[in-house]
Amino acid sequence: MAEAVKIEVSSNSREKILAAATRVAQARGYGGLNFRDLAEQVGIKSASMYYHFASKADLGTAIARRYWEDSSVTLNAMLDDTSDPLRCLHDYPDIFRKLIESDNRLCLGSFMATEYDDLPDAVKKEVHAFADIHVAWLARVLCAAAIVSTEKSERRAYAIYAAIVGAQIVARSRSNVVLYDEFIESYRLAGLLPA
Repeated sequence: MAEAVKIEVSSNSREKILAAATRVAQARGYGGLNFRDLAEQVGIKSASMYYHFASKADLGTAIARRYWEDSSVTLNAMLDDTSDPLRCLHDYPDIFRKLIESDNRLCLGSFMATEYDDLPDAVKKEVHAFADIHVAWLARVLCAAAIVSTEKSERRAYAIYAAIVGAQIVARSRSNVVLYDEFIESYRLAGLLPA
């Protein structure tokens, strides 16, 4: 029984660390992750951080992987909630908008991509996975909506993903969600995103 409680407490601490580290990385990027500060936020000793994550690279890899896995669930839920691919494409920018509304944070995948040269290889792999699942989902939905052919879907998906990520970065730098909305509307008027 004591062993089960110890495992549950350990698992709970790990989840708290991952949640706190994600919030920090969305605000300050991978470079902003600091074991001492995270331990204080979570309410554990700094040395206990190493029980859960052997290094900052291990922590960065874990949060980036969790982030793209959660993102994949969100994207698939959008498709499950409606059979209308145009509706999914219309709602897609809201995923990124919500972060700006929430303490002017940035998508973790986007933030870490801006730090790419300074990331450990394992974290880079997870950052790629984040972009890959978004582009694959967008390509699939673009085809389902009959907006582009299969041959052109990936290129269009990359263009949409890059435009939305760019809009989020600029809007965050101005602490202005209205600016983000204006960018998205301009993408719709230009035909990049369906109206």
